Amino acid sequence: MIKASVHISHLVVFFNMKFKDLFSLLIVILSLNSFAVNANEGDNDISFYTGTFDVIDKEGDDKTTLFGLEHKNPNLFRNTFLGKFSPVSGGFMTGNSSIYLYTGVEAQYGLGPLKILPSFTPGYYEKGGGKDLGSVLEFKSEIKIGFDIFENSKLGYSYSHISNNDWGEKNPGSDNQHFTYSKNF
Repeated sequence: MIKASVHISHLVVFFNMKFKDLFSLLIVILSLNSFAVNANEGDNDISFYTGTFDVIDKEGDDKTTLFGLEHKNPNLFRNTFLGKFSPVSGGFMTGNSSIYLYTGVEAQYGLGPLKILPSFTPGYYEKGGGKDLGSVLEFKSEIKIGFDIFENSKLGYSYSHISNNDWGEKNPGSDNQHFTYSKNF
């Protein structure tokens, strides 16, 4: 019962964050790729995700919720001998007001309706009231498993690691997991 109330208190703190911050994050994410191509219908793959920041928190003081948005343009996918690649941009905010904004590349490998999506995205990290990762420049490596539920919708699970590659004052890193809903607009 105590564990459930702690998790609920994290959600309450998360949803009581300033809506101005969430709105600003949304505007930044959506504008990152807005100049890439013409805005035809179906050109925007928007993902909404929520989960846990710092899943493997050895001290037990930095684990919190996260909420994020991600944008991909299906027209920018390129088939190569290594697979299908696309630029990806997004960001998330944690329950402790940490923010990570990123842009990078994502690969896509399909096995029928199942998709395996590894990605690498450098980005800007602001610790807010959360974990100090040692640098504002951080790198996120992620593996996502998605499942096509409808023609233009996917559900997925992601596991990611954020680190500064020992380029910062310190490098504690953060392992994160989240569930994703993606829709093609």
